[in-house]
Amino acid sequence: MAKYIILGKYTTQGISRIKDGPGRTAAARKAFDAAGCKMTEFSLTLGHYDFVTQVEAPDDETFARALLAIASSGNITTETLRAFTEEEYTRITASLP
Repeated sequence: MAKYIILGKYTTQGISRIKDGPGRTAAARKAFDAAGCKMTEFSLTLGHYDFVTQVEAPDDETFARALLAIASSGNITTETLRAFTEEEYTRITASLP
């Protein structure tokens, strides 16, 4: 499974109803599960981003579809990083000329 790190910010709409945030996080977890993905971590953060989430998905299209469906609620904006495990990193660097 491919790994993705989501750096998220709450929109004005999302922060105005932040008490609903834990329920929205649970709903996002269920939506990822239903799409064939798995949210493996969620952390509230201080600084430039409001939260960081890690998700595993079978491929980029599955992940993108699930994230777009979740983000379409208008409560968050995201920046996504494709993450490679240490094993994948080792395999990639071993294949270099």
